[in-house]
Amino acid sequence: MEKEIIRVEGLEKIYQVGEQQVRALNGVSLTIDKNEYVAIMGPSGSGKSTMMNILGCLDTPTAGSYILNGRDVSKLDDELAQVRNQEIGFVFQSFNLLPRYTALQNVELPLMYAGYGREQRSLMAAEALRRVGLEERMHHLPNQLSGGQRQRVALARAMVNRPSIILADEPTGNLDSKTSREVMALFDEVHAAGNTVILVTHEEDIAQYAHRIITLKDGKIYSDIDNKKI
Repeated sequence: MEKEIIRVEGLEKIYQVGEQQVRALNGVSLTIDKNEYVAIMGPSGSGKSTMMNILGCLDTPTAGSYILNGRDVSKLDDELAQVRNQEIGFVFQSFNLLPRYTALQNVELPLMYAGYGREQRSLMAAEALRRVGLEERMHHLPNQLSGGQRQRVALARAMVNRPSIILADEPTGNLDSKTSREVMALFDEVHAAGNTVILVTHEEDIAQYAHRIITLKDGKIYSDIDNKKI
């Protein structure tokens, strides 16, 4: 039981679109252990984005439970932002960096929300940037960095608060194939360092980096495959 970091049971999400109800998730149940590397795949409309939003505490389910690190977060409302800040590091396709902030300042943001002092924020952010090989670019603005470097900044920001889970949404969607391989090699390092990594992607070759591939279809789990390399 101690190994388990995520347990969802009977997860449902229903959206009201005009007069119609859309069932984005339909009774999804799964567990994810600490230090697993999981890819969630599925075509458009499969429910993978809804699943990511719920796992990332950006949304709550209509029904079912979501236990994160032993805590039922499915019924939380005002506390969700605090859970996100403490437990989850996000990496997005579009990087989501503030354009007028340097790489260092962007990485400091989660620490600011967590209440760290200025000096400690700076030290922790610099260390996170060193881990992704950007120590020489930490005072550059996002528009002075390549796409791959911006995604490295985003990954440093995701890791800086030492969250329980790194949750990546199409992290290579805006990158060329060479840069994608470099970024995915970083995710391998992050996982090897002991982090739980959940990757949401529609790209088969990117999903292959994960050690477990969960495919959603019509709001249900279609397959759950052990993809550990021999």
